[in-house]
Amino acid sequence: MNGMKTLYCRIYQGVFRLALPLLPYRTPEILAGTDRLPELFREKGISRVLLVTDPSVRALGITRHTEEALAAAGIHCAVYDGTVANPTTDNVEEALALYRAEGCEAIIGFGGGSSMDCAKAVGARVARPRRSLAKMKGILKVRRRLPLLAAVPTTAGTGSETTLAAVITDSHTRHKYPINDFPLIPRYAVLDPEVTRGLHRQITATTGLDALTHAVEAYIGRSTTRGTRRDAEEAVRLIFANLERCCDDGDDMEARAGMLRAAFLAGSAFTRSYVGYVHAVAHSLGGRYNVPHGLANAVLLPYVLEDYGPAAWRPLSRLAAAVGLADRADSPEAGAGKMIRAIRDLRRRLDIPETIPEIRRADIPQLARYADKEANPLYPVPRLMDAGELERFYTMVMEEQESYETGRDPEPAGRAEVLVFQR
Repeated sequence: MNGMKTLYCRIYQGVFRLALPLLPYRTPEILAGTDRLPELFREKGISRVLLVTDPSVRALGITRHTEEALAAAGIHCAVYDGTVANPTTDNVEEALALYRAEGCEAIIGFGGGSSMDCAKAVGARVARPRRSLAKMKGILKVRRRLPLLAAVPTTAGTGSETTLAAVITDSHTRHKYPINDFPLIPRYAVLDPEVTRGLHRQITATTGLDALTHAVEAYIGRSTTRGTRRDAEEAVRLIFANLERCCDDGDDMEARAGMLRAAFLAGSAFTRSYVGYVHAVAHSLGGRYNVPHGLANAVLLPYVLEDYGPAAWRPLSRLAAAVGLADRADSPEAGAGKMIRAIRDLRRRLDIPETIPEIRRADIPQLARYADKEANPLYPVPRLMDAGELERFYTMVMEEQESYETGRDPEPAGRAEVLVFQR
């Protein structure tokens, strides 16, 4: 990145960091189970709610208990179950139409990050009926109170139940963009391990590594605070202690509760201290190819951490020591190396792939421009990169990899000369 752009980005980030103590962040009130929702709505005088979810969650019957409990309490529950992975502007407008037609007064985002993001965006459109989602893209463009929003995560990863962000994909251009504003933070987060019971192993793994990405990126960025570092450390400890247990035994409710807590803490950390280039690149892949966000983060995380080099060694080493993956006497380089190896080893044990086959070389320049536009100047990353530098991450994780250092095509698979992107 050139000197002038670097200076602009760091000044921009510095201003935001100075403003952090003055900004109206809040932590959602935690409810221990979905059975608390009917009581909550009765206390608030709310009789009609919209539940936003996706086809899989609805088909598995995960929302049924909540729908029945609301009905028994005399609360009408309209259900929008059309949310897709990487929710679209069409999803939001369809759910908004149902909200209006049914006279709803509150919203439940029930599912993974996609459903919760869709629910947030519906709330934003209710609050700002004359403003399109595209005009709310970016930072602080909503600025009005949403209807009461409760988030029920069925995966332990996105942290959307505690963040100020909703990430939406334009149905026509396939451009994926975030909407960031304080009213989008849900009022209530329902951390109920029962709704995560039996979740597919791969989804459990990739969403868990999504939470790990949130915690690590928040920790190593330049806008951390004592509180966000504390939350990130605890999240990383919980993930390494519980994620494999969840994957090995989907009925281990203690481990699933631990992962829900980890995702909540990681979300609390990154909503204040932001993320980094892992997320920017992952969002572009989700928008273009519909790659699940957690999977993209899981694949990219160790590559980006390695590429930051010495700029990230010290915070990575501190994090590794804090969670028991390194010794405090280790050098920054050695401690950071242990952290990255632990992530790679965890990814391998969870059978996460190392490539993303959807990537097409011709798309990379545009994808990198999207990532650059999202990340710079907002994300306080350890080392700044422009679009040209970000292109290498797409090349690193292409199914047919090439050496980004020499430009040579790799030899056929199985040959000793195949190039692997590890340092």
